[in-house]
Amino acid sequence: MKFRPLHDRVLVERVESESKTAGGIILPDTAQEKPSEGKIVSVGSGARNENGDIVPLVVKAGDLVLFGKWSGTEVKVDGKDLLIMNESDLMGILEPTKKTPQKATKTAAKKAPKKTAKKTAKKTAKKKKK
Repeated sequence: MKFRPLHDRVLVERVESESKTAGGIILPDTAQEKPSEGKIVSVGSGARNENGDIVPLVVKAGDLVLFGKWSGTEVKVDGKDLLIMNESDLMGILEPTKKTPQKATKTAAKKAPKKTAKKTAKKTAKKKKK
């Protein structure tokens, strides 16, 4: 069954949180809080403004969002536990950070000081004389 929310409502699937704490302690399901992050499954057509025009929603299907702990109405569609909520109940869109690997460039290698055997030998000779 396909479900499409009406107006400014969105259908959200909760993203499961980690069952292990930062310290390495594994929490049982009963002790875990419900996650307040979710993935947008589908969105409505949008809300109407004062002039009667439809204003499209900011979020789209596939966005990772943050919402309040008690936001939305829990429903079961095709055996999945989902939430229906207004777009205004969403706090924001979580955007993945792009980690770019830092590569050593030729210019960085040129700028790095080069220690030669002669220089190190001179420094050790000076230290011995003192």
